[in-house]
Amino acid sequence: MRILQALPALYSGGVERGTVEFAADLVKRGHESFVVSKGGPMAEQLRGQGSKHIFMPIHRKNPASFGQILPMRKLLLELKPDIVHVRSRMPAWIIFLALKSIPKRERPAVVSTFHGMYSVTPYSAIMTRADHIIAVSQCVRDYVISNYHVPEENLTVIQRGVDVDAFHQRELPQQWLDRWFRQYPQLAGKKIIMMPGRISRWKGQLDFLAMMAKLVRERPDCHGIIVGGAEPGKEHFLDELEKERARLELTDKVSFLGQRNDMTNLYLLSDVVCHMSTKPEPFGRTVTEALASGTPVVAYNRGGAAETLQACFRDGLVTPDNVEEFAQSVSRMLDAEPPAIEIPYRFRLEAQTEASLKVYEKVLTNAAGRS
Repeated sequence: MRILQALPALYSGGVERGTVEFAADLVKRGHESFVVSKGGPMAEQLRGQGSKHIFMPIHRKNPASFGQILPMRKLLLELKPDIVHVRSRMPAWIIFLALKSIPKRERPAVVSTFHGMYSVTPYSAIMTRADHIIAVSQCVRDYVISNYHVPEENLTVIQRGVDVDAFHQRELPQQWLDRWFRQYPQLAGKKIIMMPGRISRWKGQLDFLAMMAKLVRERPDCHGIIVGGAEPGKEHFLDELEKERARLELTDKVSFLGQRNDMTNLYLLSDVVCHMSTKPEPFGRTVTEALASGTPVVAYNRGGAAETLQACFRDGLVTPDNVEEFAQSVSRMLDAEPPAIEIPYRFRLEAQTEASLKVYEKVLTNAAGRS
């Protein structure tokens, strides 16, 4: 099959990383993989793994993006993909408007993925116009059905898969360790508590700081690391976090590492990984990645992150927004024996690819039956 994925950009978020990994798996299976976006740091990785990236500025949530309708129409006519897989709302709008002027017999099948619980608006409803819809978790599925009244047969839950083998390493490279402790000597001999995720208010970094303030009073051997960058225009929240760190007297107890490209090593280095989103996370990719590394995870019991822990590591579930209980759970994890964690097949990349290909085949069969 010839498959075109569409998303705003290729920075470092979970959707972007998942798109790149999925594209690589498609190539391994002999499919032709294309991605259209405004580009970003991950475009090079995408190309290096055998996919083709097509630059198109389809990321802006304003009328200027509709200037890309004609270029998108030209791309679709030239590329002739079997499947167009839309992963975001503005790209979906551009693609559906481009398809309007293409004869029906020449149109590709369209699949959309709800990566989040989007606000219920006409703008978001474009994602339901696809031939078939994928939801990344059960809670997202339920949200889509209840708010958009999508027939259940038009929607499939496919968890975003993780390449388990990529995260399953037994020891850290010595050269990396030497470089790490030269860069962060304050972490030598400490229990590392990691909070991964982009810098965003709803991702829960403020809760993490409050939790660390409680934890280090009882466990001065702990050091927190916040891993993730601030999106352009959101740097003010990072400033707020740094001020809160100082107010809580955590300057020498919590480090901001920014965006990293060595997450596999950081998961293994960490003693506990935290997930503290202040509203239900649609999926929570970092939870699965950490568990695949064998590192225990503590998370609020809600949303897609909770679905993952319920399947893989129930001991890590904590009452939502209870920072005190969270700190106690982290402390227990530090004292416990390393857990035996098994990642169910449905959370693996190969399962995601196989399930997605079945959806593609289904919509192509249905389209052939209508023609």
